[in-house]
Amino acid sequence: MALIKQRSEHFDGEMKIERLVSSSRYTYNDIKRMTISFEENLGQGGYGYVYRGKLENGQLVAVKLLKKLKGNAEEFFNEVVSISRISHVNVVNLLGFHFEGSKRALVYEFMPNGSLKKPIFNRSNTLELDQLFNRDTLYLISLRIAHRLEYLHRGCNTRILHFDIKPHNILLDTNYCPRISNFGLPKK
Repeated sequence: MALIKQRSEHFDGEMKIERLVSSSRYTYNDIKRMTISFEENLGQGGYGYVYRGKLENGQLVAVKLLKKLKGNAEEFFNEVVSISRISHVNVVNLLGFHFEGSKRALVYEFMPNGSLKKPIFNRSNTLELDQLFNRDTLYLISLRIAHRLEYLHRGCNTRILHFDIKPHNILLDTNYCPRISNFGLPKK
């Protein structure tokens, strides 16, 4: 869960959500199609399951299919609006969302090197992993995470406090640069 402090714009049933967010809205069929019927499960957390997907333009995405959440449509849309306004190289960007009845999903850019969980907790599995994530590399990654958190707390227009920083929520891009993820929705 994250605290995002900014001027509040509440969802109004009359107003179109698409005007408030820079993200795309997808149907459930779109979500099924992009994940090939939820074929490749990347993992699960307190909020739901994450699946690998692909947009029509070929871009890989991570689709988070959410479990039942606290709150109503207004709260969900307000969170989507807040999350979609965070567009920074230090943060995994929200590309789209789905909301139909009780079905809700978030579509994020895909981070091909997974989370820090694997290199930190499964270090003895392969020599390649041990060589790639040596002490110096892990130190550099930790410094980058600290700089990213400082930026989110003090440097960006929308002040963000992330209350769930852990290796699972730090994802690695193609160059193994850490990106912060999981700016949460209220769990049930």
